[in-house]
Amino acid sequence: MPAPTASARLRSLLRGGMVLAPFVYDGLSARIAEGAGFECLYLSGFGSSMAKGFPDVGLLTGTEMVQNAGYVVGAVSVPVIADADTGYGNAINVQRTVRDYQRAGVAGIHIEDQVFPKKCGFFNGKDVIPMEEAVGKLRAALDARTDPGFLVIARCDALAIAGWDETERRCRAYAAAGADMVFVDGIDSLEHLETYATRLRDIPKLYNGDLRPGPQIASMGFSVMIHRGPMFHAFRAMQDAYRGLKQDGTLDRARFGDTAELRLEIAEMLGLPGIYEAEERYAPRPSG
Repeated sequence: MPAPTASARLRSLLRGGMVLAPFVYDGLSARIAEGAGFECLYLSGFGSSMAKGFPDVGLLTGTEMVQNAGYVVGAVSVPVIADADTGYGNAINVQRTVRDYQRAGVAGIHIEDQVFPKKCGFFNGKDVIPMEEAVGKLRAALDARTDPGFLVIARCDALAIAGWDETERRCRAYAAAGADMVFVDGIDSLEHLETYATRLRDIPKLYNGDLRPGPQIASMGFSVMIHRGPMFHAFRAMQDAYRGLKQDGTLDRARFGDTAELRLEIAEMLGLPGIYEAEERYAPRPSG
C-alpha cells in the first residue's frame, strides 16, 4: 500500500483538531521545527523573502518560491503548507502555480486576493483585486489540482482596505467557490481576532499571529494557526550573536555554546551520519 500523501496526512491532522504550524523559511529551520515535535510546518513568504535579502513585497518569483518549497519539503517528513502569494498572475498562471507546488510536494497553499506586486499582510499600501476575479482564480486553482486532497486556502487582505463587511462577503464567496479554508490576514488586535472568529464561525479558517496561545485559538474555532514567533526570535538571536562578536571579538560560550559541538549537532541534524553510511556502503570493493 502506498504511503499517504502529504495532503492526506495534513487532512488527517485537521480531523484531530487545530493544527499549529510554525513559520519556517529554509531546510535548516524546517528540520529544527520538525525536531521540536511539530507535525506540520508553514513555509512563510515573509521568511522566504527574508532569506534572500528582500522585504516581503512580491520581489521573489513563483519559480524561486517553488524551488524553496522543494528544499523545505525534502528536508522533513511532515506536511508543509506554503505561501503562494497571489498565484503569480491571472487565473491561468494560478493553475501552473498549483501544479508546480504539487510537484514540489507541499500539502497545500494559500492564494491571496491582493493586486500584484503584493505586500506582507501587515504592511501599509496593500490593495485587492475585484472579488469576482479572485473567485475565478480560486476556481482555476481548484480545477488544477491533480491530488484532490491538496488544500487550497483563500487568503483575504481586504480588512485594512474595506473593513469587515467586505472581508466577510469575500470570504463567504471564496468558501462557496470551493476553497478548503479561508485566511483573513492582518489581524492585529484582540478585537479583530474576536470578530474574525465570530463572523466566520461556520467556515474553516486559518489564523496568522500570536495574540493568544494556541489552545485559546483552537477554542475559538480555528482550524490552523501559523506562528511567526520562532522565526522572528531567531533573527534577534543572530543579531545579538553578530553584534557580540563585533564588540568583543569572541562569543560567550556559556551563552551561545561551543561552536565545534554545535557544528557537529547541526551536521547530524542535516543527515551527516547517513552520508557516512552511504559512503561506506558504496565504496569501491577489491575485486578477485
